Amino acid sequence: MKSFLTAIAASTCLFVSLFSIPAAQADESYDQAVANFHQAKETRKFFDTAYGYALFPTVGKGGIGIGAAYGKGRVYKGSVYMGDSSLTQISIGFQLGGQAYSEIIFFKDAKSYDAFTSGTFEFDAQASAVAINVGASAQVGTTGNSAGAGQSGGNQSATGAYINGMAVFTAAKGGLMFEAALAGQSFSFEPKAN
Repeated sequence: MKSFLTAIAASTCLFVSLFSIPAAQADESYDQAVANFHQAKETRKFFDTAYGYALFPTVGKGGIGIGAAYGKGRVYKGSVYMGDSSLTQISIGFQLGGQAYSEIIFFKDAKSYDAFTSGTFEFDAQASAVAINVGASAQVGTTGNSAGAGQSGGNQSATGAYINGMAVFTAAKGGLMFEAALAGQSFSFEPKAN
């Protein structure tokens, strides 16, 4: 069992390292992710009313039975960059494959912003997200403990609402994975150096 867990950890580290972005390209990835979420009708209104948001341009996730996810992000109060965040997640259960996605967390008010930026924050089992397909005409979303996106060709549209002061959206960037739960996502926060 120990060698199996070691192999999973090694493959997850390799997978996550594939999503490391040089510093020069980092600003572009944030700009592109914000532009993508601004274009999506599901998230557009949140930019106008949210107290702030946390943006993770690329979250890499992979696993075979035991999975892990990692992403670097930035936290904004209004549209002002306030600091950096990292997202980590370990999950156990049926999962196979890997994927990359963007994630944005909108804060309804100062209370939810302060909770997220307290230093460590973790979503509980009731956390939900809306999965959107940015830049595509067909959009499918689900809410609940997991979220998935697909290309059904129908006119379904994902919707989002604040739950416990936060609204979470994900946008698939590629890959295939049979699990996308938010439960257990942990976040750190480091204020921007002045």
